[in-house]
Amino acid sequence: MCVAADWRRLYWWVVLQWVVGVALSAPCAQRCDCLPKLLIVSCSSRQLSSVPAGVPDNTLSLNLTNNLLKTLSRRQFSGLTQLRELDLSDNALTAIEVEVFAGLRNLVVLNLSHNHLKIIPVGAFSGLRSVQFLDVSRNEILVLLDDMFGEMPSLQKLEASENDLVFISNRAFDGLSDLQELNLDRCNLTSVPTEAFSRLSGIVCLRLCRLGLTTLPNNSFRQLGRLRDLEVSHCPWLDSLAANSLFGLNLTSLTLSHCNLSAVPYSPLHHLVYLRYLDLSYNPITIILSNLLGDLLRLQELHLVGTGLLRIEPGAFRNLALFRFLDVSENRLPTLEESAFHSVTALEVLGLDRNPWACDCRLLWAMRRRPWLRFKGRAPTCATPVQVQGRMFADFTEAEIPRLFTCRQARILTRKPQDVRTDEGHTVLFFCAADGDPAPVIIWLNPKRSVLTGSGRIRTLANGTLEVRYAQVQDSGYYLCIASNAAGNDSVSVSLRVRGFPASARNRSGAFFLEGWSFASGQAAVNGSQPFPFDVKTLVIAVTMGFLSFLSSVAVCFIFMFFWSQSKGQIKHTATIDFVPRSAATASGGGRTTMETGRFTMKLI
Repeated sequence: MCVAADWRRLYWWVVLQWVVGVALSAPCAQRCDCLPKLLIVSCSSRQLSSVPAGVPDNTLSLNLTNNLLKTLSRRQFSGLTQLRELDLSDNALTAIEVEVFAGLRNLVVLNLSHNHLKIIPVGAFSGLRSVQFLDVSRNEILVLLDDMFGEMPSLQKLEASENDLVFISNRAFDGLSDLQELNLDRCNLTSVPTEAFSRLSGIVCLRLCRLGLTTLPNNSFRQLGRLRDLEVSHCPWLDSLAANSLFGLNLTSLTLSHCNLSAVPYSPLHHLVYLRYLDLSYNPITIILSNLLGDLLRLQELHLVGTGLLRIEPGAFRNLALFRFLDVSENRLPTLEESAFHSVTALEVLGLDRNPWACDCRLLWAMRRRPWLRFKGRAPTCATPVQVQGRMFADFTEAEIPRLFTCRQARILTRKPQDVRTDEGHTVLFFCAADGDPAPVIIWLNPKRSVLTGSGRIRTLANGTLEVRYAQVQDSGYYLCIASNAAGNDSVSVSLRVRGFPASARNRSGAFFLEGWSFASGQAAVNGSQPFPFDVKTLVIAVTMGFLSFLSSVAVCFIFMFFWSQSKGQIKHTATIDFVPRSAATASGGGRTTMETGRFTMKLI
């Protein structure tokens, strides 16, 4: 949350409010009111279409708000060398010329808000070397040009909200090394002007609200080592932050509210070791995971209002020893366990209203710490169980808390032994049902005592069942089902033995195999007989392809003989072919072999 540090502006505003109703008799500009002792001139709401003449040269504050001014000419205020505050807001300004404020070397506050400026030319702020606060908000400015503020080295706060900004030039903020606060709300920017921001080496507070940002890329705010307060809010298309998007920052306050973040951005946050305030409200975040915020050692205040939270896991705020303020209002949390915190003794404020709280032993810690806790907002109420439904936390007496805020230990119902023996490739199911109050969580451990998840070949189903698909020999062993809730745990083990195929069965001799494929009959063997290795469809396809190949070969032969018979020269009607048959060993000993030459004659018809 950025807070204006310009006490001078506040001082002059209070004085002007007092001057409005004062009747003045001293000489002053026409249609203006003057307070000579305070050197203040007010020409507000006088239907002026031009800057009035006759303003005393020694005036310190000039108020021209709510008039009809449309243009400002060059050196319009050059005679007012002592002027410290100039307010031109709520006019109809569409253009200001170069060096329009030349001569105002002592000006500290300049307000041009709520006009119709589209372009501010480079040089318009020439000579304003003492200005500390500049307000150009609620205009129609499209672009911030290079060196636009180059002659304002003392500028500390720039208010540029509610403009039509689509582009900020890379050198737009050159010369603003002392700028501490920049507000860019309600603009048309769709990306972070990283290069332009890198020139603001002294900035402390940066607000980027109601923009068209879709993501924060890596190193979005590089070279802003002095930045302490960053607000990025009301960006409905912002759904992701790159892992190093906040790299290099030393923030103490970060607001990422009213965006579209579906999870806490743990990776971008983890290096923000100086962070004390974090606001992630109104993002669709449903769960706070355990042990992922532990690097934020100095975090004191966390806001998670209206995110749709369903669960805060045990250990979610572990290592946050200074954590004192948590607001989880307007969510769907049924409980908030003491194990989520590093220590509840540091907690001072809890925002718990508008959640469906289950008033059982999990909230017993909060009820016992009521004398030291302050509940933010409306008092939280119980949604369950029935006997306390609708009662506010403050309504319970100390005597009835131990009797009403109770739980029933988890108990596994399926106690029947489950010892399964099976062959490789089969699917096995192990059942584990449990009850308790609150409803217990069921987890399965494999034989190596690692937790099994809901994905993979061996997985846990939503109803607590363990599924082992396509069982392998290495899956054999004892599996453990654990049911747990806030009141205690219960467990039961099951056994699985998987028998591998014998070596002879792995040779695949019973069917025809190609590499990576197995062609086997779709019907089971009858009476133990070996099934035929091909099905009917395969046979039909094979016969058809063979028959077509045969016909093709015959056709090629006939074509060859036709052309050969029509060739020039003597026509040969016969052909004699000699061949030597394979060696045949004689029946008698000696190892001798006899060879016979064969001959046949082919006649062409």
